[in-house]
Amino acid sequence: MSTPSRTAQIRALAQRDPRQAEALLAALLGDLFAIKPLNLKINHDRYSLNSLNGFFDTQGEDGSGGAFFFKFHQEEGEEAMAGEYYRADILARAGLPVDQPVHMSAEPGEQILVYRRRDEPRFSDILRALDLSDDAAGRGSAVAAEKDLGAALLATYLATLHPITPAEAAAEPIHRLFHERLIERVGEGLPPRYPAGRYGEFYVGKPFAFPGVTLDWNDLSTRRFTVNAITYASTLGQIFDAAEARLRPERLADAGGVVAHGDAHNANVWFSQGSDGARLSFFDPAFAGAGVPTLLAEVKTTFHNIFAHPFWLYDPDLASTRFTAKARLEPGHIVVESDWEITPVRAALLDVKADGIWRPLLAELKARGMLPADWRAVIRLALFLCPTLVMNLRAGARTHTPLSSLIAFSVAVMVGSEPVTGEDVVTRFLDRIDPDGPQ
Repeated sequence: MSTPSRTAQIRALAQRDPRQAEALLAALLGDLFAIKPLNLKINHDRYSLNSLNGFFDTQGEDGSGGAFFFKFHQEEGEEAMAGEYYRADILARAGLPVDQPVHMSAEPGEQILVYRRRDEPRFSDILRALDLSDDAAGRGSAVAAEKDLGAALLATYLATLHPITPAEAAAEPIHRLFHERLIERVGEGLPPRYPAGRYGEFYVGKPFAFPGVTLDWNDLSTRRFTVNAITYASTLGQIFDAAEARLRPERLADAGGVVAHGDAHNANVWFSQGSDGARLSFFDPAFAGAGVPTLLAEVKTTFHNIFAHPFWLYDPDLASTRFTAKARLEPGHIVVESDWEITPVRAALLDVKADGIWRPLLAELKARGMLPADWRAVIRLALFLCPTLVMNLRAGARTHTPLSSLIAFSVAVMVGSEPVTGEDVVTRFLDRIDPDGPQ
């Protein structure tokens, strides 16, 4: 077993001894970039589920001093990986708005970006305020900014869409956010172990407590969910199995590849308000690539910027005071009743994603003969892995309560499985982006 990287040690230590973590991080920054960080402070950020960020100052006689912002993303076992990360230049060359770091380390296990500190909020902060108290003017500004960014993204996707080989697809780091979290690689030339990775660690063999129901994984994973009278076709276990099979990196070459950020949730997006309106720009392109499998390019941003809100993923305690949810068991089913739903601003952003990016992109794939027949399933499976593997959704395992955990698994099944009958917000979204559907 490899020794945990320094970033892994710092991230773990930040939970129990922030001051020591900050001291170790200052030393690491000094080693990597030959600087002397001062006043370093780790930011306690609800959105940093697999990363750390914060601020520090430096002093330099040559004018190089000032205020800085750092961020690093850390994945299990990445110190044994090979490959390129944090490729902001790929996005910049493609014409996408991206903040360029002043210092960068792309070595596995020591992947850190340092930026000049900015005063602008992140788009995630703007949208959270609108979730809490929606207003038409604020929503209009946010949606307009999203439309502008969506237009730039679509232009980039259409200009860079190209066939890729299975080997090229597999080489993209974005799979660390999806398939790699389901498995454990056990040796050269050997098939990976499944179920393993975060899937095995988080859920397999574990107990689950929801309002009104307690059961184990073997039971939960084999029951169909019925949520607000809509029954879903696939169980949790079946969706995970389908994701392991269909989202294998080499299998995702069938829809080609594009230049993409790949992890553009809105905590990685600056919101800049100018006299001519708001503008959005990316940072932290940890998983950017020139051949990101096309059907994965917009998945993380679609889920984490829309279906993860309001509150249940990033603010489970708040969700537990604002929503209700309860469960009961029926033969072969877990029946859920909840009043959770996405907010008006998230619904508006979903419309922008559907009309401004997803539908024209899928139409172009179809026109080029590159749209897989099972594209809906691929998108659903990737959406499903976003919440289930970004953090442990079990109540008490990290920050989830029984109520927020029940909402979490209900949303995961909603995005991951077709309903047996009826429709929901996800089926309406998929119908809307279907290039064979009505305009």
